[in-house]
Amino acid sequence: MLRRLDSFLVCLLATVGMASVLPCRGEGVRVFNILAIIMIANMFFLQGARLSRRAVMEGMTGWRIHLAIVLCTFVMFPLLGMGLHAAFPYLLDAPMWTGMLFLCCLPSTVQSSIAFTSIARGNVAAAICSATLSNILGIFITPLLVGIVFSRHASASSGGIMPIVGQLLVPFIAGQVLQPWIGDWAHRHKKLLSFSDRGSILVVVYTAFSEAVTQGLWHRLPASQLGRVALADAGLLTLVLGLTLLVGRMGGFARADRIAIMFCGSKKSLASGVPIASVLFAPTEVGLIVLPLMIYHQIQLFACATLARRFGAEKAD
Repeated sequence: MLRRLDSFLVCLLATVGMASVLPCRGEGVRVFNILAIIMIANMFFLQGARLSRRAVMEGMTGWRIHLAIVLCTFVMFPLLGMGLHAAFPYLLDAPMWTGMLFLCCLPSTVQSSIAFTSIARGNVAAAICSATLSNILGIFITPLLVGIVFSRHASASSGGIMPIVGQLLVPFIAGQVLQPWIGDWAHRHKKLLSFSDRGSILVVVYTAFSEAVTQGLWHRLPASQLGRVALADAGLLTLVLGLTLLVGRMGGFARADRIAIMFCGSKKSLASGVPIASVLFAPTEVGLIVLPLMIYHQIQLFACATLARRFGAEKAD
């Protein structure tokens, strides 16, 4: 699992490098924009098709741990992001702060949350249900949170809710409607669909960074700014890991549940974040806005892999 995730990060970096050297221009921009829209819709359609009704119903049980993870993901994170912005407004440039705050509004990951919870000998069943529930809710909640957080910022898209409905919700609901007929096929072809998901993210990243590069991305973003973004991401992750662990202990959860809360509540989904950013923000801004998310994603993988191995080696309570 971790090896596959690491290889995908390499592909992401290669895509950014390709966009920096050979950005799409002219008619290619229109072609890639259309391709990105189609692939995003397809990705959310397949997510709906793969998600069984049973998984949705199971996500509604065990409400205490699910509520704790949802609150960490969609309440604690945005509050921390806004608090850091208020405390250190000049640490990052405006586009980078936009990216940091957008990151805080995203749902949790699915694959890595489950993998790390399993390695740490946590409650895997709860992690599966909570991470799935987080991603379902994220389709609805993330755009609303972005609207609230960026209500005074010009960076948020003024396109309203219709792009979200058209590109995210309608395909997802269509996939759910057709799930009884195509769900088995989707599960039998997980590798093919995983390739489709990751391919759509790479296309969106290439399109976004091409637009940003043609607008002078690397002239506007010095190396020192990237270093500060990494520092801010690491600081945010450290805070969240500590607070999610505290939530688990104060809530009286068992050790296995505390582990699930920490790993599910501290993650942010690159797979959902990049497509959602391409819908919510102007094309010329997406490349800059997803940079903090890409850096955070890599930091969370390395940090949580270390923690998972450490928890897994400990004796249970």
